[in-house]
Amino acid sequence: MTDHTAAAVAAAIADRLAHPDQVPMAATSDANRQHLAYGPTGIALLHIERAAAGLAPWQRAHDWLAAATRQPFTSGPDSHPFYGAPALAHAVACAADHLPDSYRGGLALLNQQVTADARRRLDAAHRRIDAGQLPALAEFDAIRGLAGYGAYLLRRDPAGPVTRAVLDYCVRLTNPVTHDGERLPGWWVPTGPSGRSDDRFPGGHANHGMAHGVGGVLALLALAARLGTTVTGHHQAMRTILAWLERWKVATGRGTAWPYWITREELRTGRPAASAPRRPSWCYGTAGLARAQQLAALALGDSGLQADAETALLDALSDHAQLRATADSGLCHGFAGLVHIAARVAADADRATAEQLRAAIPALLTVLVPPGAAPDETAALLLKDAAGAGFLDGAAGTALGLLTADSTEPPRAAWDACLLTA
Repeated sequence: MTDHTAAAVAAAIADRLAHPDQVPMAATSDANRQHLAYGPTGIALLHIERAAAGLAPWQRAHDWLAAATRQPFTSGPDSHPFYGAPALAHAVACAADHLPDSYRGGLALLNQQVTADARRRLDAAHRRIDAGQLPALAEFDAIRGLAGYGAYLLRRDPAGPVTRAVLDYCVRLTNPVTHDGERLPGWWVPTGPSGRSDDRFPGGHANHGMAHGVGGVLALLALAARLGTTVTGHHQAMRTILAWLERWKVATGRGTAWPYWITREELRTGRPAASAPRRPSWCYGTAGLARAQQLAALALGDSGLQADAETALLDALSDHAQLRATADSGLCHGFAGLVHIAARVAADADRATAEQLRAAIPALLTVLVPPGAAPDETAALLLKDAAGAGFLDGAAGTALGLLTADSTEPPRAAWDACLLTA
């Protein structure tokens, strides 16, 4: 498998998704229209990235954004970073970085809405903390919560007051709390990972994921610090999360991994329950957390932590048990996400580690692109997959991961800012 083949498959996917009228109805249905994960805005990201790289015309991106905006977008309490106006804002911002005159007015309105939504959520979060209550995952996570809003604001206004207010909240979230007589981390939630009550999680849990847990908070704090935007307690907050992850890391046959979450019973015993090998994905697992810890290490100037994080990723990418647990192709919890994170981590690693990470990518690509298969044939198979055409789980996101594999340069359009990987 060569990167050139990966690029050819990405191009074939983009060609099959050239216009909204050519794709399955699920990608443009009313149910998915406002979703960055599944709908037109996420597919637009593929065309925006390819146009920004000079690989395709901008018209395709315009057509997909136009398809997304034929009806008004949800804003306010019913929206979040991956749904409604904030999701549209991310896609438009990626295009506006390259074509500011085309999107200036619309982006200004979206920025106002995202800022207002973030302020409202911050007020509610601080009232919750003041009342001594535990948070919901949707308060702070990357998909639905303030880490996701912070990712957007950090791009648009990196030192602005609302960006700093989100970072202040993230610092406050790391303060421990006492609940039902037990000392808990501030990000402990009273529910299961679904965000609902779950008999399997009596007393709630601490979620480690990049998508839904404290991994995303750590990545946001690290990315802000690397840009020079810090608030009071910023570095200590990163250290608090890092110490928690250090406490709960587990040894595998190949290296180090992290459980997806810690239950109240595990907290009491001080030991994570034994489990079968789990996929090392972006959303949960070693790959996403390795990137978050690498970013924190770079922000803190901690070379030992950086080496540990990069080694954990290298070990995961060569651990057949973890890779066997990875069952799909997408960015969220599939092989495209592993390819993308490996490339992102390699770009910030020293030369020797970067070469090792780059050397691990071809084997991952063979899962996405079977050797000998024609690019168009592979693209057709990926689009027929149950995950569909979308960004987070589907073919558009897989194509973006393939583009990352094809280049030693970072994405031109910063489409992965919403994933907090850069």
